[in-house]
Amino acid sequence: MFVNHLEDLRCRFRRYKKVHVICDNARFHTVQGSRLVRKYLEEHGDRIVLHYLPLYSPKHNPIERVWWHLHEQITRNHQCQSINELLNLTMDWLNDHGSFKIEGAMYERLQAAA
Repeated sequence: MFVNHLEDLRCRFRRYKKVHVICDNARFHTVQGSRLVRKYLEEHGDRIVLHYLPLYSPKHNPIERVWWHLHEQITRNHQCQSINELLNLTMDWLNDHGSFKIEGAMYERLQAAA
């Protein structure tokens, strides 16, 4: 699926010389972990450039803060009797919170500069 995504990006952005993709370090995103990614980049690495986030980087990856808040408010020490009950609580929490304010000094500086 990831290689299909890279191919889609390469085709959609064909007018650009390079397409830069920011990834986490999931095995299926890396050339060390995925033979398919390695093969794809051997063929198209002149146009597709992968950049990896640090292994755990809540300061640089805002979604980490959302997961932290979700864990603190819902999934830690829950009293749910079934996975469906937990899923319903989680989905309700996500719906109630809608869009999220990006937290972190890095993003505040970027917003101020804009």
